[in-house]
Amino acid sequence: MRIAILGFGREGKAVRKFLKKRKKTASISILDRKTDPDYLKKLSRFDLIFRSPGVPYNLPEIQEAIRNGVKFSSATALFFEETKRKKIAVIGITGTKGKGTTSTLLYRMLKSEPKYKNRVFLVGNIGKPAIDLLPKLNRKSVIIFELSSFQLQDLKYSPATTVMLDVFPDHLDSHRTFKEYLEAKSHISRHQKKTDRIFYLSGNKDSERIAGKSKGRKIKINPSSANIFLDKNDLAEIRNRIKIPGEHNYKNAVMAASVAASLGVPKKSIFRAVAVFRGTKYRLELIRTAGNIKFYNDSASTNPQTAAAAVKAFSEPKILIAGGKDKNLDYAPLARALKNSNTKLVVLFGENKNKIRLALRGFSAPIKFAKNLKEATGLALAGAKRENTECAIVFSPASASFDMFKNYVDRGKKFNDAVKTLR
Repeated sequence: MRIAILGFGREGKAVRKFLKKRKKTASISILDRKTDPDYLKKLSRFDLIFRSPGVPYNLPEIQEAIRNGVKFSSATALFFEETKRKKIAVIGITGTKGKGTTSTLLYRMLKSEPKYKNRVFLVGNIGKPAIDLLPKLNRKSVIIFELSSFQLQDLKYSPATTVMLDVFPDHLDSHRTFKEYLEAKSHISRHQKKTDRIFYLSGNKDSERIAGKSKGRKIKINPSSANIFLDKNDLAEIRNRIKIPGEHNYKNAVMAASVAASLGVPKKSIFRAVAVFRGTKYRLELIRTAGNIKFYNDSASTNPQTAAAAVKAFSEPKILIAGGKDKNLDYAPLARALKNSNTKLVVLFGENKNKIRLALRGFSAPIKFAKNLKEATGLALAGAKRENTECAIVFSPASASFDMFKNYVDRGKKFNDAVKTLR
């Protein structure tokens, strides 16, 4: 059998390691643009290709190879095949944003309970590639899997327990349309059985539609109302204990708490996990306090809706730093959030700064351009000092990072470095 791995990043390397143990007689080739600019022209030579999430499924070359009889799979599909065979419980979590926070918080809640302490694992975009963990798993294991649209797009499996968070336009530089993006997300539910279940946030029509595709039990979670697992006192306790800013993070905490309670985690353990949780890196992370100025790093904000949520998270005077690589998105949600938001200055940098500036044409506060992130950070500090009062500097790009950085993590590190050098 002729096998190829398409895209040789972290997941691609994990797939090769897995296949070398399982398919010792197979010929395994690597197809990657870093080593061969014509790598997409060779797809039809192979019987089976493992596509990495960073390679768009709907590339014409991939679709032509499929028509020519080439089979495609992925590290995610391999993982689900193995966990299904071993009857290992998987909780899949998706949404446009909030996946990482909800997954991590749910993991912490289960980890705090002796029943789950040594058998719960967190995989996905967080930590190790999922298939690297397979040798450690057994029938008692519980997997929390953060799933992106790129992992879900051609997946023929849905976890027995799934979580559908809010969904809105994103990645339209890779998905041809928002409809295609929603179709990719729908694989979290469309392969479920009647015995399965899906938790979903109410109030988002697209999330509700995706949940509706499930044949399993549908559990609606409204963060403002009691549900079958949490009463109103529980919701008040979560709101009182949560330390990370933003209504969106409260919603994430309620979802994680509802799933944890459904799995038998005691309420006191759930509340304790909420109280000590300080968020995940580069998601409204407080990185420095200098006098009455606080710096928040939200580099994981890669679309307008998440930047809008960041703006809404603070009632005090604030300065927003935004911009980066455009993903064919509409910045109107950010413009609406900035209106009457007590935002004193917006500093824009990056490839799409002019597009964002155009979207903010009705915004009354000053808007400044910077050549790079370091200059943007300096302009933000100067603006905060002029306020002479408590002020939050919020770095929430609303954009992808690939115009100037390797990824959002690299961008987040560069922001931290810039903040550390400020005086």
